[in-house]
Amino acid sequence: MHTDRYGPNYRRTPSALRPLALVAGLLLALVLAMPLAAQTLPAEAARMLPGVREAGGGALRYFGLLVYDAKLWTAGGRFDAEAPFALGLRYARNIKGSKLAEESVNQWRHMRYGAEEKYQAWGAEMRRIFPDVKPADELVGVHLPGRGAQFFFNGAFAGAVADSAFARAFFAIWLDERTTEPGLRLALLGEN
Repeated sequence: MHTDRYGPNYRRTPSALRPLALVAGLLLALVLAMPLAAQTLPAEAARMLPGVREAGGGALRYFGLLVYDAKLWTAGGRFDAEAPFALGLRYARNIKGSKLAEESVNQWRHMRYGAEEKYQAWGAEMRRIFPDVKPADELVGVHLPGRGAQFFFNGAFAGAVADSAFARAFFAIWLDERTTEPGLRLALLGEN
């Protein structure tokens, strides 16, 4: 008795369907690699930042898979760390809010940014504010020099941290020269 190398119950895809299966697989890969829809600055954040406009945007990918699209809004379209600005992330994956906070702390450690003794308190603030995210959710942070940061989730106010050192450290994850994602930094600054 002759058996196929895949076993006696294996059914081959008819040769006429193989090209369709290939096209379907390629389309799925393309959809997973596509950027998400355009982000918008929440109305309340826009009122806090009159005259702000998009400076740049980019995407964070992990092993080729889109994690989030990012956008930076600044006064006059030019980044100044001492001026108010907003950074938006539109997620493409399910991520727990606690994981977002944990990864922020990991980034500070990797960058050697800020003081280790601050990380625990800052992590607790982020866990308080950051919700679990799913694809198409938007988290926007507004940097208010000397006052701290405010956060918006899907357009609604999510919370604030009234600590200017935290605000500088948080946005440094993307905008400091020591960032772990220099290509994304340049894209956000409109320099790529």
